[in-house]
Amino acid sequence: MELRVIGAGLGRTGTMSLKLALEQLLGARCYHMIEVFAHPEHVPAWHAAARGTMPDWRALLADYAATVDWPAASFWPELSAAFPEALVLLSARDPQAWWQSASETIFPVSVRETGPWRNMIDAVFSTRFTLALNDRAAAIAAYERHYAAVRAAVPSHRLIEWQPGDGWLPLCTALGVPVPEEPFPRVNTRAEWQAGHGGAGGE
Repeated sequence: MELRVIGAGLGRTGTMSLKLALEQLLGARCYHMIEVFAHPEHVPAWHAAARGTMPDWRALLADYAATVDWPAASFWPELSAAFPEALVLLSARDPQAWWQSASETIFPVSVRETGPWRNMIDAVFSTRFTLALNDRAAAIAAYERHYAAVRAAVPSHRLIEWQPGDGWLPLCTALGVPVPEEPFPRVNTRAEWQAGHGGAGGE
């Protein structure tokens, strides 16, 4: 299976909703951070990639038609080169709102984790984002660098810009598929995160 969509947007930009939406539109699985939890055997490959040794992307992602979220979003340049026909999906939100969401949800959880998964995430963040997750200015600066790099490098005909609230239309237009009749999925909201993580924040 070939990747058709490479998600370059960072976590907490609607990536779980996009995972479900892309799976519906493409009829195939979408790789999200939850896939790493489900497949711990993937952790060494991502850790090696953060250290500069890239995996066989086609082998690692053979069962998927799309990627979104970390860690894959950090490797959008390599994935774009490996899958030159794939579209690059840049999910974004206001940087201040993104920081508020990430600082109340995924960042505290990342800090609490231990073992190989934590080592992998630290390696990815140290080389491709920032380890200063508790520093609002540093995290937002890293966010803005990431988005500026994607927009500067990806040609317009390959780039899909999407924000929560845009719904189906940008995706369906780029993919050349009909817009589904049902509402766009909206999952992993702040309330849902709080319920699932003991009140540890939200979208």
